[in-house]
Amino acid sequence: MKYIITGSSGQLAKAFIKKFTESNIDFIAPTEQDLDITNKEKISNIFSQYNPDVVINCAAYNNVEAAQQNNTKAFLINKTAVTNLVDETKKYNAKFVHFGTDYVFDGTKNDLYVETDKTNPLNEYGKSKLAGEQEALKYSNSLVCRLSWVIGEGQQNFLFKLSGWLKNNKTVKVSSDEVSVPCFSFDIADTIMKALDNNLSGLFHLTNSGKCSRYELAKEFVKLNNFDNEIVPVPMASFNSKVQRPLFTAMSNKKISKELNITIPEWNISLKKLLQNNFFSL
Repeated sequence: MKYIITGSSGQLAKAFIKKFTESNIDFIAPTEQDLDITNKEKISNIFSQYNPDVVINCAAYNNVEAAQQNNTKAFLINKTAVTNLVDETKKYNAKFVHFGTDYVFDGTKNDLYVETDKTNPLNEYGKSKLAGEQEALKYSNSLVCRLSWVIGEGQQNFLFKLSGWLKNNKTVKVSSDEVSVPCFSFDIADTIMKALDNNLSGLFHLTNSGKCSRYELAKEFVKLNNFDNEIVPVPMASFNSKVQRPLFTAMSNKKISKELNITIPEWNISLKKLLQNNFFSL
């Protein structure tokens, strides 16, 4: 099996690159310059050179604030580029793996979201990601997994930002009413490989088990690191963001867990595993 990984500089791609390297799996992970997924010609060139069996699209535009101000780039990367990749993947009859987001929901359910729940994104980022997953699902050999609060090796996640705040402040305010599920990149990669082994297609929620608020996640991070910083719970509205965000987006992983006969680790267990790798330190 030959794999192409897009978005090679991101934390999700890094998890697949590490796993594939350790397992001697045949893959390429071109730089964003070499594989510009908004450029059909570059996609075609890479695919023709490599002839993939599986395409794992880890590329995404995740800047929620910027997407709200100017959604053109968000839709270009999160929707149009997905269409480009799917069109080329079809030519090779390859599997297409794509990742969605919990932000396709409006947060009003107050119970774990399942795959059949109605989507209603509140912001342009969520709308662009919903459009992208819909494009991916038009191809019958696609596996689309919605994620939330992705954490791994890299700087584009809440814990990396939190570690920076903790360096400079003894007291840090964190939202206590924003609830979802931290998803750890290595658990995502492990589950995707099991899903591919079982030839899963369609839409799934791929999260760690359990749920928590940003505040609870921050408190656990501080406790496990034996920091003496104080974490103060505040409502998300106190941060005066110009973007409307859903408060409750925790998703259930029961469907994919049942399909694969697995138990995905609780988020706090995987947080301990993450910290053992010293990704975040003061």
